[in-house]
Amino acid sequence: MHRRTFLLAGLGTTAGLWAAHPRDRGMPLDGYFTEWNTLLRQQGPGVPTLLLDLDRLDQNIARIRASLPNGRPLRLVAKSLPSVELLGHILQSLPDQRLMVFHETQIQALGSAFPAADLLLGKPMPIEAVARFYQTQPSLARALTPRINWLIDTPKRARQYRDFAQGNGLALRSVLEIDVGLHRGGFSLPEELNALLPILSDCDCLQITGLMGYDAQVGKIPPFIESAATTLRHAQQQYRRMQEALLQRMPKLRHAPLILNGAGSPTFRLHGPDSPLNEVAAGSAFVKASDFDLPSLADLLPACWIASPVLKAWNGLDLPGPRLLGRLWSTWDTNRRRTYFIYGGGWMAHPVAPAGLHTNPLYGISTNQCMYNGSTRTALTVDDSVFLRPTQSEWVLQEFGSILAWSRQRATLQRWSVLPA
Repeated sequence: MHRRTFLLAGLGTTAGLWAAHPRDRGMPLDGYFTEWNTLLRQQGPGVPTLLLDLDRLDQNIARIRASLPNGRPLRLVAKSLPSVELLGHILQSLPDQRLMVFHETQIQALGSAFPAADLLLGKPMPIEAVARFYQTQPSLARALTPRINWLIDTPKRARQYRDFAQGNGLALRSVLEIDVGLHRGGFSLPEELNALLPILSDCDCLQITGLMGYDAQVGKIPPFIESAATTLRHAQQQYRRMQEALLQRMPKLRHAPLILNGAGSPTFRLHGPDSPLNEVAAGSAFVKASDFDLPSLADLLPACWIASPVLKAWNGLDLPGPRLLGRLWSTWDTNRRRTYFIYGGGWMAHPVAPAGLHTNPLYGISTNQCMYNGSTRTALTVDDSVFLRPTQSEWVLQEFGSILAWSRQRATLQRWSVLPA
């Protein structure tokens, strides 16, 4: 009797464990990624590649333009769209050319590629980097100077820029960075602007051309602490406060065409006609990496992918050590019954096609040949591609040396260069 009870309990436990085994999440490549896979098999380079869907990009461009208040310019963020061809493709759909740049190499490359573009620095550059910019290509740097708006975040940096400009016979345009709630630096109190007055009063070599306030904190604060609407309202109030403080201290700027820049991909659509900004910045929204799956961008489509060739593929799970471990694991979890090793790995991205692929926690992540497991339904073979979606576009788009841009509608396939990192 006891033996029967023990046997039944054991069977019940086994049945319970089996019932709790993970469901099959695997699927073969869908029609969209099957087209990409076929294209890469026929014309791909056979190495990890950054893919750009031009048809989706064009849809995103049209939707973004339609969502902007009439007359408000858009400044493209070069770090998130790091390709001359990519930026040029978007700029041809915009009424003017405004770029936010982040390195002296970007200033040189984009200033040359877009002769009409107005350039705004997205971060304050150390004076050593400014000096290197003017020393590396002096004639180009001087030619670009009237179109560059450097970013100043402290009186000390203003003094450094003034002294450099005086010593080199330059007139540097500069936008002031203000803190609108992100607390990443910049001028945050009206009285802090007083320290600029003696620095700027004795020469015209440093000209103030506007303000820049980045509001990335909007929507990031837990809602039980503060709602996104409240955070945005506070940011806009702070922007207006600092703008008025600047104009009170430098009244001649009241009649100047100031740059009043702010926002970013997560927030640019939140700035309606009543916003203090006269231009908004955006970049990642155009290609929509996964970190930008936000309610404010819900109508935009993911347009960039990483494709990596499958180098090895087989049924089962064969881990280092006792082989029984892999066999038991794959028996219990149907999503471990197929093994793939891809070319490379370790990117800021997660697999999306075929559905149901997972890295193996015991095998770990490899940047050389990364292992993925899936169910038999994933059905990849050697030389097929695993497709991953980047979590962000900045830096990731530059990791592969170029971008493969494909338009199915126009039947065009182009290889676009990327900016130096």
